[in-house]
Amino acid sequence: MITALAALAQETRLGIFRLLVQAGAAGQTAGAIAERLDVAAPTLSFHLKELANAGLVSSESQGRFVIYRANYPTMNELLEFLTANCCAAQCADDSVVCVPVLTPASRRTVRAPRAAKSRRS
Repeated sequence: MITALAALAQETRLGIFRLLVQAGAAGQTAGAIAERLDVAAPTLSFHLKELANAGLVSSESQGRFVIYRANYPTMNELLEFLTANCCAAQCADDSVVCVPVLTPASRRTVRAPRAAKSRRS
């Protein structure tokens, strides 16, 4: 569990994992992941390796492509662990709120408004 938590504690890896969970059983190619998250290929390769070492993703060669998929059994074990050990009392009520995490690509579209320039005569 510690390896999985450590892997997901990094923003890019969390974004990759979220994308693969959302992709479902079809998975995604490395190229599609890199394009969607705006991550360079060598960086993506490093992060996919870390997620695979943590047991959170699997890969399958299909011709000249490699398809990456979320490992749902590992994800479910992690969720069960967190629910049982971290928030057993608080998760029972409605006070726990999930906050969406911005990916590197979506962060570029969410910008703070620029301050208006003052015009002094």
